[in-house]
Amino acid sequence: MSGGLPPLPRGSTVTVGSFDGVHLGHQAVLREIGRRAGAAGRASVLVTFEPHPLEIVNPQAAPPLLTTDVERREILGQLPLDYALILRFDRRLADLGPEEFVDRVLLERCDMRELVIGHDHGFGRGRSGDVETLRRMGASRGFGVDLVDPVDVGDQHVSSSRIRRAIAGGDLATAARMLGRPYQVSGRVGVGERRGRQLGVPTINLTDVPPQKLLPPDGVYAVRVEWRGGRAGGMMNQGPRPTFHDGRRSLEAHLFDFDGNLYGEWVRIEWVERLRDVERFASVDALQQQLARDRTRAREVLAAGAVRAAETPSLRP
Repeated sequence: MSGGLPPLPRGSTVTVGSFDGVHLGHQAVLREIGRRAGAAGRASVLVTFEPHPLEIVNPQAAPPLLTTDVERREILGQLPLDYALILRFDRRLADLGPEEFVDRVLLERCDMRELVIGHDHGFGRGRSGDVETLRRMGASRGFGVDLVDPVDVGDQHVSSSRIRRAIAGGDLATAARMLGRPYQVSGRVGVGERRGRQLGVPTINLTDVPPQKLLPPDGVYAVRVEWRGGRAGGMMNQGPRPTFHDGRRSLEAHLFDFDGNLYGEWVRIEWVERLRDVERFASVDALQQQLARDRTRAREVLAAGAVRAAETPSLRP
């Protein structure tokens, strides 16, 4: 609970939440606090938590993460937000009631003058704080409270739980529409077994991916890979390598038209489209033939996606 923000002469407009995924609904809230803060000459502030609160209060119910802490910070850094106050969520913070949380965090540390929240927001011990609780506190403590309507994609409200279900079911297109970007994973490139190079398809192996990160179903995917100063299309095997009797799950990507060394680099991988299941092949030669077909198909998928991206307005705010 230590630390805080610099002095805010005209106070702040605040929103609060886990913001896992930073999806289109979250982005709508952040745009709204930015608009209101700008009009009033205040700072826009997001108050959020690491780790996800359920990992502390009910670990068995904690959801797999759409964004790791690093990924969420990176996405928030690209949005029009003055400050993100990231609180270490622990038992002491979990035990704060709604009034204590408002007084000790939002008012004392953020000098909050206005609170803007999503339509399904709850906070404080046991999520006992709702919008009516907040409005009563606002009336007595001198801050305004307002709600942002849900964002719809098709006939469904955008939510982290719906996105999780889409990803777990392999529906990457729906997940991307609700996120406003392709689903991604980030990590550092480590040293693998170098089997890909022996097969004529050198790969990068992603390490440092937290076990809480939600992955789509295992398989071979067309992907896009980005690193500091570079970007390439590719194909990725996500899962075991049964042809080599290796049951460990790996994230192993072959980059097209790239001949370099990315060991130790931090990279981001976007899932684009699932090509096939992970399979066990009778021989290395049979595997190589399939990899050649995978490469052709992945290039077609990525080329078609590039055309669609050029023709379709960006989903990003």
